[in-house]
Amino acid sequence: MASKVVYSRRDLLLKKRDDFEDILEERRTSSDLRYAVKCYTPVLYKGLTPCTPDTLKSAVLRSDPVHYVISQVAQETGKAPDDLREEASAILDEMAHRLQLGTVRFFAFTLSKVFKTLFRSVCVNEEGIQRLQQAIQEHPVVLLPSHRSYMDFLLMSYILYTYDLALPVIAAGMDFMGMKFVGEMLRMSGAFFIRRSFGADKLYWAVFSEYVKTIVKNGYAPVEFFLEGTRSRTAKSLTPKLGLLNIVMEPFVKGEVFDVCLVPVSISYERILEEALYARELLGVPKPKESTSGLFKARKILREDYGSIHVYFGQPVSVRSLAHGHVDRCQFNLTPRHIPARPSEEMVRFVNGAAYRLVRAQEENSVLKPWVLLATLLLQKQEAATALDELTERAVWLRDLSRHCGAFLHWPDHLRPSEVVSSSLALHGGLVRVSEGRVQLEQGPADAVSSPEEELLERAVPVLSCASYRNQALHVFLRPALLASAVRSASSGRKQEVFDRFSFLRDVFSNEFILVPGAAVQDFEEACYLLEKTGALQVAQHDVAATERGHRTLDFLAGLLEPFLQGYQVVCRFLCDEAAEALTQKSFVPAVRQFTIKHLLAGRPRHLEVLSSDLHKNALAALLRLGAVRRTQQDSLSVNKVTLNSLEDTLGGKLPTRNAATARL
Repeated sequence: MASKVVYSRRDLLLKKRDDFEDILEERRTSSDLRYAVKCYTPVLYKGLTPCTPDTLKSAVLRSDPVHYVISQVAQETGKAPDDLREEASAILDEMAHRLQLGTVRFFAFTLSKVFKTLFRSVCVNEEGIQRLQQAIQEHPVVLLPSHRSYMDFLLMSYILYTYDLALPVIAAGMDFMGMKFVGEMLRMSGAFFIRRSFGADKLYWAVFSEYVKTIVKNGYAPVEFFLEGTRSRTAKSLTPKLGLLNIVMEPFVKGEVFDVCLVPVSISYERILEEALYARELLGVPKPKESTSGLFKARKILREDYGSIHVYFGQPVSVRSLAHGHVDRCQFNLTPRHIPARPSEEMVRFVNGAAYRLVRAQEENSVLKPWVLLATLLLQKQEAATALDELTERAVWLRDLSRHCGAFLHWPDHLRPSEVVSSSLALHGGLVRVSEGRVQLEQGPADAVSSPEEELLERAVPVLSCASYRNQALHVFLRPALLASAVRSASSGRKQEVFDRFSFLRDVFSNEFILVPGAAVQDFEEACYLLEKTGALQVAQHDVAATERGHRTLDFLAGLLEPFLQGYQVVCRFLCDEAAEALTQKSFVPAVRQFTIKHLLAGRPRHLEVLSSDLHKNALAALLRLGAVRRTQQDSLSVNKVTLNSLEDTLGGKLPTRNAATARL
């Protein structure tokens, strides 16, 4: 059965364009010290008195769910209940925030100085702030920002302090707690630290979930976490993680609160601080460990210009409204609330659907800058330099196309297009070379002693960095791009055949992009609507055909998917040719990278993006899901070469075998 559609044509046509306010403008003309020590009196949920960190910890340790799990673990392990209570207290000491206004004021002063140095502006949608202020007074609030930079959670707290809103408590990874001095400063500014994984540790899970639920149930503060679980190194949205979302929804489904408000927040950077770091991580360079010394070494970024940031606070989403007709809350009356239970299939479907809806809201409210369009165009023509005039003309064409497709685009229309393009190229001068009126992606540093492999990897760094900007626009073009690729590779213009090809590509790439499970028909209809609207396709009852002027649009859109198609083909070829019996999931990424480097040096494929470890992991996840590869008990990968060869051929444009289970129009 198809999932409920989480978008509509109406949404695309009537998207609100709130007014933005630059919160740094006042900071540039008034005292940062006065700002930091200002009277801070945020309105709280139902006028509650703020809860102290120690009171919160006591409430968690006294709670029925924690007591119940302690008794269960004592029976299972033979440990004394008193010892387990001490263990639970130690977990809380390690985890809990210690929000102190003095530390918040220190960060407010420091971040004002840093943000004014790094960024030209930090723009916030005023209507979103007003909606959030109202929501905080009426219901427990959960803030769900997109996550593209270390800067995100600092920026969120800075904005809420600026607007005199209640400061959030923020879920943070343990990596930050290991930073001397800085870790404790973050704790005192509202961060609570959770382990990346805790497997079957029932006590840790009970303490952690009860800590979060106590904050939500009592409305002590907004809870903030990243729905994607980690920073996206590619700037594409990641498949949402459901653990924390399950926890914050539970007080509503169990009838402990009337409602919970989920607020998606989109943070859009004109230039990402970690762009080169992310690119090197995708090429296999280990991520640097978070440390205080590393933070001080990073001070050199203060000499750089990172452009503007747009932060869009989306429409608060009511869990009560989401659940209406989808969750039978009566089932939770059958057992006491404090007894933990696995979520039902109905609940899993509900939370999963809500998560996809929230990520789509983050995507649709992200603000695209001109450089996103320029990076997209430059990646499609990597081999040769482009005349600046030609690039400007193509950028204006793509600007108009993206607006037709519903993009939230920040293009300064008061400036001439040539000025907009030149300004963007100057801001991203580390990624492009402009010489004698021609523009080309940077080729990486030339080094006579470098090996061909090292030279290739250096050339890939600016390409993968540019791809992270291109990826910011993929949600706008993804469905039309899938349709354009389907039209190009289908052997006829029959609508059913084009739809079958579209569904195949959509299924293959459902680990790569945010595609709502079970919504293939809706996605196809949306793509047809948009490409008809732009004049690229004519869609009749039984046929789909490109218009005379539509070939430019279809070529561009099909080109967007080319690096991903080639990357998945490379992974299929690697698994067919060189996958040994001992290949494990851990050794897969380094092995496929070496295979890819060898083939790139031989001149095939042509897209350096196929070196991305993120693409390799997503391809493997897709192949496991499609049954072309399976895990054995020894965690080795077992390959079905017949299925892999068929998939590789189909990705190359040959039509897939008709599947009777394929959804019909």
